[in-house]
Amino acid sequence: MRFAVCIKQVPDTESKIKLKSDGSNIDSAGVKWVINPYDEHAIEEAIKLRDANAGSQVLVFTVGPKTRVGEALRTALAMGANEAIAIDAPDQLDSSLTAQALAAALKKEGSFDFVLTGKLAIDDNAACVSQMLAHELNIPHATVISKLTMAGSLLTVEREIEGGTKQILELTLPALISANKGLNIPRYASLPGIMKAKTKIIKDYSLADLGIDIGQMRVKYSQFKLPPEKPPVKMLDGDIAKKVHDLAMLLREEAKVI
Repeated sequence: MRFAVCIKQVPDTESKIKLKSDGSNIDSAGVKWVINPYDEHAIEEAIKLRDANAGSQVLVFTVGPKTRVGEALRTALAMGANEAIAIDAPDQLDSSLTAQALAAALKKEGSFDFVLTGKLAIDDNAACVSQMLAHELNIPHATVISKLTMAGSLLTVEREIEGGTKQILELTLPALISANKGLNIPRYASLPGIMKAKTKIIKDYSLADLGIDIGQMRVKYSQFKLPPEKPPVKMLDGDIAKKVHDLAMLLREEAKVI
């Protein structure tokens, strides 16, 4: 079987995010870039399924600046993926063109039995590339998957919906799913895996190679803004009765919530 995993490189949540002076994008200087956390679960699940099906392969795809995405792809290779493919594109490519580029690259690499993604990217929270990709590939899909079993060409998945309710679906391969955090525990890359990944060749495509016209981008970011800084914490003094009284006054007069 052939498994395709589509990943994204995002800023580490521990990084201090600053914006460019014109607000057009984040200032990437000093920012550590990592694999989107949900995508790590997609990689892990693909590797587990490959290992359970002799002769299978896992190929990892990503879209982004060629000068930056190599680190994420080599991490995926170190985890155990067989091959990695980079699609060179500007940082702010919209979801529709991202899905089109991924679909075109997958088709160039042959047919796939199973495509996996993370449920969303933590930088933009768009949560729509996986659905668009399934549409471009014309295959069934299920999102936010927390449990998965595969028997032959039948895929049984469990997804969480509102109110803690769980939904069980059956899909026939080829199909696509987006992974939630409860699906598995991603492995750490081993030292031999890291060393081996350094020697692997990463195949790359340009948008032109894939027939993608960036002029057709439908969504463009006009400006980025940081959220307002939180005011300092106000400590209340006195006994319990005084603290309760002061808290009620603050909630009514300053926060204006009561």
